[in-house]
Amino acid sequence: MTAAPSPSHAPPPRCWWGDGAAGDVLMTRYHDDEWGVPIRDPVALFERLALESFQAGLSWATILRKRAAFRAAFDGFDPAIVAAYGAADADRLMGDAGIVRNRAKIEATIGNARAFLALEATDGGFAALVDGFVPPPPPRRPRGTRLTDLPATTPAAEALSRELRARGFRFVGPTIVYAFLQSAGWVDDHLPGCFRYRG
Repeated sequence: MTAAPSPSHAPPPRCWWGDGAAGDVLMTRYHDDEWGVPIRDPVALFERLALESFQAGLSWATILRKRAAFRAAFDGFDPAIVAAYGAADADRLMGDAGIVRNRAKIEATIGNARAFLALEATDGGFAALVDGFVPPPPPRRPRGTRLTDLPATTPAAEALSRELRARGFRFVGPTIVYAFLQSAGWVDDHLPGCFRYRG
């Protein structure tokens, strides 16, 4: 007779979207290792913001599947390199089947790299600007929080969105900004019951 598996070998409980039920290993890894983990590295921050902008109207799973291609196409999302892109680069990116070929989003990413560099030249850089709207540490969701309780945006995300647009960023509406804050760890929206929940 075969012994029942030890409970220690059972997969850890996760937020519904990262539980691997659909067999999406990339989503599970992203949930376990990245989502909600604070990052402050400028290149990593610019990548997250750019990918969230490209995700608008699409699923995050689609973006994750294309992430390696995005990184190759956008020179690792180094904002100093992307900011120097010209029309030929935009045309090259429009011809790259590995990424989301949306000219408005591509041109916005190039412009956003320039706006990002301008912020990096200020005291504290981009991260300090975000801290001014959503100071760390990330707030903790109370026990009993359900998926339906999580907002699509917040007043802080709305205010930050306005500030970013005033500084020349595009494709940074409140919902995109809130998703970025979740992704980059300014907000921790892991649900109670998830092994990553910090209640």
